[in-house]
Amino acid sequence: MRFSCPQADFNTHFSLVSRAVPSRPSKPVLGNVLVKASTDTQQVTLIGFDETLGIQTSFLAQVDQSGALTLPAKLLGDIVSRLPNEDIDISEDDDEPVITLSCSAGRYQVRGLSAEDYPNLPEVESTETVKISADALLEGLRGALFAISSDETKQVLTGVHLRADEDSLEFAATDGHRLSVVTTVEDSGSPVTNLRSSVTIPGKALRELERILQIYPSSEPVAFYLDDTQAVFDLGQQRITTRLLEGQYPNYRQLIPSQFERQLTLDRKQFTASLERIAVMADQRNNIVKLSINNEASSLSLSVEAQEVGNGLETLPAQITGADLEIAFNVRYLLEGLKALPSSEIQIQCNTATSPSVLTPLGGTKITYLVMPVQIRG
Repeated sequence: MRFSCPQADFNTHFSLVSRAVPSRPSKPVLGNVLVKASTDTQQVTLIGFDETLGIQTSFLAQVDQSGALTLPAKLLGDIVSRLPNEDIDISEDDDEPVITLSCSAGRYQVRGLSAEDYPNLPEVESTETVKISADALLEGLRGALFAISSDETKQVLTGVHLRADEDSLEFAATDGHRLSVVTTVEDSGSPVTNLRSSVTIPGKALRELERILQIYPSSEPVAFYLDDTQAVFDLGQQRITTRLLEGQYPNYRQLIPSQFERQLTLDRKQFTASLERIAVMADQRNNIVKLSINNEASSLSLSVEAQEVGNGLETLPAQITGADLEIAFNVRYLLEGLKALPSSEIQIQCNTATSPSVLTPLGGTKITYLVMPVQIRG
């Protein structure tokens, strides 16, 4: 194997696949990245795999000799990231699994392991394909990923639940305290193929997909393949493979109230800024903020009483329908939800101080963010 390429290209793509390399690999070869060079395509392909999540990426290079070798992810990544921004030459020894990396700064030799020992990424044998625009997919991920659970004992809640209809894809995520549901609609006129059944995809894989989509240059839709145990997102030069999460996902649609007694409309940025300020005081008392709805004054007050530390109060203008109410929330849940809503104005709908409230944007992506209140003591 022998090729040359810009340092920036190799570094960017190597960093990308290194994120799928486990910190404690079950076998030594999984601590490496598989590097394949092809004279036919004049491309270098890199693969990282932890036996659950696989990331593959390809880029153009000057390939003089085809070949494949696995190379230590952390060591080589640390070397390449520090090299000058210029072309680098990489060549494999004829007798040993060693590469020599050369540039104007000097020469490094790094020992690898045979490519034959590297496991193949799982193949998905399915005629079931969903095609969705990169923008719609990114909208869905941004609106749902923040609400997944970090509790590994509730494995199915550590992922995002996907359901497809003829012209839309629904993303749902919950940690048991809040729920975010995003519906993205395809504007291209090409229908989204119905999924045989809804699936739950690990949050880790979707965070990597989100990272790639943010730099994804193509206007081509992303292809999403499924079988009973695996999902594959194909972006052309990049490909993410992940095992699906097992278990019954909660029937989240039945958690959303069908009607509300109270409704508020207010400026999202203003509300967010007030919450961020009062969160400093709320942090002294379990992150709880109390909201007081005042219909007559057309205002929403935010307050925190932190014993032995102090208190905070801010009041915002709001359009209000329904009777006055005092209701309390975890301030972090409110802030994370507000940051995911892509509109200048938002709507808050609620019934009682102990039943779930729903936040929605006025315009833009269709997001329903449900959050459970906390009981006010004293």
